[in-house]
Amino acid sequence: MFRQGLGLVRPFSRTTSPALNRVAQYQLIRNVSTVKASHDEEQEILVAQRKVRPSSPHLTIYAPQLTWILSSFHRITGVGLAGGFYALTCGYAAANLLGYDFTSADIVGLYSQLPEYLKYSVKAIAAYPFVFHISNGLRHLVWDFGKELTIPGVYRTGYAVLASTALVATGLLFL
Repeated sequence: MFRQGLGLVRPFSRTTSPALNRVAQYQLIRNVSTVKASHDEEQEILVAQRKVRPSSPHLTIYAPQLTWILSSFHRITGVGLAGGFYALTCGYAAANLLGYDFTSADIVGLYSQLPEYLKYSVKAIAAYPFVFHISNGLRHLVWDFGKELTIPGVYRTGYAVLASTALVATGLLFL
């Protein structure tokens, strides 16, 4: 007998058929015993087990790669843009329901009163995620057509997304 995983493994007895012995030579034996415990005791056992459980290395053992970084930022920018558009839409709806006069002219008026550095900051916060998300979405459409699916192609399109984001968003910033 020897240990494997959580149980003991021992050879099959020779009383079984020779065909079965050739297919699977070992069987797993688990001796399981249960103990009655209250909910609080179960929680204490669980906490004790978690203290000695090894933590998963997750992202710390992997070298950052362009592929997973761009994928992460695509999701983050998508959620951020959707949240921003949702908040703006809810703001318009709430103002209408509550009787406030809130129009896009009010937003333009508020924006025009900002200092110059804040105007550029607001534009950058909006432009870079928007252009990145659109560019990466186009990259995914290219993949949907079955193009650039090799490793060099994936990296080539990734660098194209970064370059287009830098150029187009910077151009939008100075409009």
